[in-house]
Amino acid sequence: MNKQALKSTGTVLAGLGTIVVLSNGTDVLLESTGILPPALVQRQEGFTTGWMVGLALGYRTAYLVVGGYVTARLARRRRPRAHVLVLGLVGTVLGGLGSIAAWGITPAWFSVATVVLGLPSVWLGGWLAERTGGRAASRDPRPASAIGRGIAGGSSI
Repeated sequence: MNKQALKSTGTVLAGLGTIVVLSNGTDVLLESTGILPPALVQRQEGFTTGWMVGLALGYRTAYLVVGGYVTARLARRRRPRAHVLVLGLVGTVLGGLGSIAAWGITPAWFSVATVVLGLPSVWLGGWLAERTGGRAASRDPRPASAIGRGIAGGSSI
């Protein structure tokens, strides 16, 4: 495997890892505080309380957006949209497998929604990364191309 392929694989895995760590971390936090029932109880009795399932879908969808953002930012000029698309496709397959495994534990609409929302959510994260271009982190309102040339304010001595 060449260096570029390794970088691309790492970029997609970083986005996927972000999603998995944030989702599972939030699950553990909400279960340990009693907001959600423990995973064992969910498997035995089902996970069907509407607001709980809606909460889980909401934060998982938000973390999909974050994962797409991370992937696109790491890809930078190396075709970020392609990397986000691969992340979305991998996520759709993994989400489908997870939905099959959780069928009967969660409502059918939740299982379907987690698969259907995957690709559009990571795509939104990638789009946000392209729109911000890292400027939010630098707090400089000028376009990145203008900063190095001294354009749009200040002198370039």
